[in-house]
Amino acid sequence: MGQVLDCREAAKIFLDNIKKASLELKGKGINPTLGIVRVGKREDDIAYEKGILKNCEKVDIIGKVHECSEDINMDSFIKLIEELNADPLIHGILIFRPLPKHLDENIIKHIINPNKDVDSMNPLNLAKVFEGDLSGYSPCTSAAVIEIIKHFNIYIKGKKVAVLGRSMVVGKPLAMMLLKEDATVMICHSKTENLKETVASADIVAAAIGKAKFIGSDYIKQGAVVIDVGINVDENGKLCGDVDFEAVKDKASLITPVPGGVGSVTTAVLLKSVIKGAKMML
Repeated sequence: MGQVLDCREAAKIFLDNIKKASLELKGKGINPTLGIVRVGKREDDIAYEKGILKNCEKVDIIGKVHECSEDINMDSFIKLIEELNADPLIHGILIFRPLPKHLDENIIKHIINPNKDVDSMNPLNLAKVFEGDLSGYSPCTSAAVIEIIKHFNIYIKGKKVAVLGRSMVVGKPLAMMLLKEDATVMICHSKTENLKETVASADIVAAAIGKAKFIGSDYIKQGAVVIDVGINVDENGKLCGDVDFEAVKDKASLITPVPGGVGSVTTAVLLKSVIKGAKMML
């Protein structure tokens, strides 16, 4: 069996460092604060929110939740974002996505202040990711994958990496961040010809397609590193990833579990970005 990477331990180290930075800022009169914007009561959003708030407490960051009704109109939603943009006591803004269809993300992403946009929703921050410019914010989940690779000393220079998924939230920015680390990147998706064979040629597989247990052992070559970004619910109502963990674990050299994998680090990366936003106030 391959080594299961316990990302919760890695997250604990990241959170300890974030707490030190937070206490330093408090000593200078700045209380790092995250504004969370949630529309409706989606179970996965609420679960994510609870995890964020729990970690906020651990690191002395204030988490303020702004819950909007499912039928909030565009004008009211934009007004809320503009209020958070203008509030000097809010250092980071996180908008839970996907938004309901009547709220146009293509408009909203241009409104969120790039200096508070901790999940890299604004095209200005995404452009920096694509340019390899580290001065902005990277999407939290993509950044968490890179943090895991570095924490566990996974050698990726020149290695062939298959990224499954091409969303602007994870897949595309992750591919750019891997390129910056000198990996050889293949972005795979539902229209990729010979998908199974293509993925099975990779040294490292990062699965971010949002399909429960989609990646079986025939997608993974012997000794590959498997990073499972997916968070799904299986037929028994249990959390699972995009990778069929039981089928793949004996073939992989290293594998992240779900839960206890990438998601554990994602929240830490988010809070690190809040600290970055708070430091801009110095």
